[in-house]
Amino acid sequence: MTQQRRTVRPFTGKKMAAILVAFFAVVISVNVLMARLATSTFGGVVVNDSYLAGQHFNRWLKEAKVEQALGWKGDLARDGQGHAEIALFDSMGKPISAARVTAIAEHPLGRRPLADLVLHETLPGVYAAPLEAGRWRLRVTVEAEGKVWRTVGEVL
Repeated sequence: MTQQRRTVRPFTGKKMAAILVAFFAVVISVNVLMARLATSTFGGVVVNDSYLAGQHFNRWLKEAKVEQALGWKGDLARDGQGHAEIALFDSMGKPISAARVTAIAEHPLGRRPLADLVLHETLPGVYAAPLEAGRWRLRVTVEAEGKVWRTVGEVL
């Protein structure tokens, strides 16, 4: 029987350096990719003080439950003149005549300052206010029939 000799190559510092560089290149590339995706697609809400937000959370849940029980609906859109518009309907599909409709418009990525809007009735149950062109998230507050109803939606 003949034995084959294997030559063993020594593990050098150059090989170790290449392995470390390749490993960290992959890790850094994935981190950069994930950070870029996270910042370009984030549409969530950030609070200034999470502790205070936590203190009010149960109250906010109760308010949301009461508002949901009203059965009101609001359709946000842009009208022909570029105004932000919301059509309000009760649970039976009838237009809501509100005493006051306000909104806070915020740019989804915070690139523009907040804008306070007071919407005025243009048709029965339809309220509109001028709003700069672009994509905006509206936090609408409706005061009608002695009740308060809130909704959040986006207009393009």
